[in-house]
Amino acid sequence: MHSNIISSEMQKELIKCRDVLWLLVLCGFAINYMLRLNLNLTIVAMVIPYPKPAAVAQCNEENNASTVDIWINETSWDDNTSFVNVTYEDRFAWNEYEQGLILGAYYWLHWISQLPGGLLARRYGTKLVFGLANFLTALLGFLIPYVTHLYMLIILRVVQGLIAGVIWPSMHDMTAKWIPPNERSRFVSAYLGSSVGAAVTYPLCAAVSSSLGWGASFHVTSLLGVIWYCFWHFLVYDSPQQHPRISDDEKNYILDNISGAIESEKETQIPWRSIVLSRPVWVTIFAHWGMAWGFFTLMTQAPTYFNFIHGWNINATGILAGAPHLLRMIFSYFFSMMSDWLLRTKRMSLTNVRKLATFVCTGVQGVLIAALGFSGCHPLLAVIFMMTGTAVNGAVSASTLAIFVDLSPNYASILLGFAGMIIIWAGFISPAIVGSLTNNNQTVGQWRLVFFIAAANSIASCIIYMVFGTSNEQPWNQYAKLNTKEREMQELSPATVKNDNYAENADDTEKSDFIKDR
Repeated sequence: MHSNIISSEMQKELIKCRDVLWLLVLCGFAINYMLRLNLNLTIVAMVIPYPKPAAVAQCNEENNASTVDIWINETSWDDNTSFVNVTYEDRFAWNEYEQGLILGAYYWLHWISQLPGGLLARRYGTKLVFGLANFLTALLGFLIPYVTHLYMLIILRVVQGLIAGVIWPSMHDMTAKWIPPNERSRFVSAYLGSSVGAAVTYPLCAAVSSSLGWGASFHVTSLLGVIWYCFWHFLVYDSPQQHPRISDDEKNYILDNISGAIESEKETQIPWRSIVLSRPVWVTIFAHWGMAWGFFTLMTQAPTYFNFIHGWNINATGILAGAPHLLRMIFSYFFSMMSDWLLRTKRMSLTNVRKLATFVCTGVQGVLIAALGFSGCHPLLAVIFMMTGTAVNGAVSASTLAIFVDLSPNYASILLGFAGMIIIWAGFISPAIVGSLTNNNQTVGQWRLVFFIAAANSIASCIIYMVFGTSNEQPWNQYAKLNTKEREMQELSPATVKNDNYAENADDTEKSDFIKDR
């Protein structure tokens, strides 16, 4: 029995509840992105292929001596004769503009549910909101292969995006309750499970589409979502106090170290005016906007870009579009560990750590995206800049995602939801711009404009945060507690005055009784 107790204690020390939570959050965000991105790659197999674009012919002429191009030519486009007398019964004749509508549809109403996501998490808990959103999105994903009309598919994707909009802001509520500040950067790196999802989704959908048909890719990703939900439902709890298997040591450590008291969120008021007028909140939103625009451009448009400009087939595109996101997750994990170390050792202030991270995920990202625009017909350079540009975006786990929790642990989910309502617009503006610029005009020059616009957004947001950004906890974070004290003072004040007057006029016996009552 004694050995069993020791073994149990060692297990508790080796596998903390925070570690299990981190893993399931990482997988949850991976599922979220698998369900979001499966169409980005699969659409290449859903549309009728066009003859080799002029840009591919031009680039192959310029680089015909390149070993990289030799590999591309062997693994990508067949010559134009392959399109003669070929029918595609299971494919659609969607042009670039229509494809842009489909890819952007997920984000059309995605912004509307961002703020409700934060509010719902505060009231009903992240476990329910985050879990059900992923589960319902997965169930809808099973229907995509059976939708054969353009606008029906757009509506289905809009509904998926609307439901999934609650996912990101809802998680901040759980982060504020479970994770002390000096572990926050590392834990928020689990949000970059989205990159793991992207890294897996592109090659997975490519392989499944090639072997089983494009419809199977939606079935596989949705099935993975249902399996994840089963683990989430039975292993995750909204707070350390609710967890039945947490050790006393871990629970006490969390409660002793979380920044400020987390109020009873079902009853607290929200300082809407202070949030909307807060300069630090808006500066962080600007930083997140530039980061998101660049990332959405790389993530959503990479398959189309390499398919049309460099002529890669679906398998080559899947591997090389997914690989950068794995690098992003790895970069995020180690960068967040370095950020937490800088905070623990007090080598940098919290604000300076966040500024360093923001510089990397916005400024450096912007430079690399601009370089991708200049890479033109050089596929090796394009791959390098796309991979590094996506990888450095991983610093966002120690940047804007963590900053919202720093500014206000009590209202972190509200802040991310409010920010998401604005930032998600980049998710459908970007594909719309790409569709407009490249519709029947797939050239290197047009894609260069696409990348320059993304780079300008990233670099501008970096400059704004470097000058005006801060991560100091805002006074209105304790709004509920202060309001409660003020109300108590107002309620007690008249009674106290009345009783004090009564006590002064009472005889000694009455005074003694009054003092005892008080």
